[in-house]
Amino acid sequence: MSAIPTHDAELDASGLNCPLPLLKAKMELNRLASGAVLKVIATDAGSQRDFRTFAKLAGHTLLLEEVEAGVYRYWLKKA
Repeated sequence: MSAIPTHDAELDASGLNCPLPLLKAKMELNRLASGAVLKVIATDAGSQRDFRTFAKLAGHTLLLEEVEAGVYRYWLKKA
């Protein structure tokens, strides 16, 4: 298991369905400085595909992705 990255902000999107976790994450990233890390907690399985695609398209770095008991955690580093 890789080390958990430190994060500058955390977003709990538990219970929200696609595309809300991603939309909220985008809004949160907009507030952060370049290089800042946002930790996102989600419970929607579709969020995996969303966050991978979003990171690629937007140029952000998905530092780590975890799934445990139906809870998805993402650490996104802002471009």
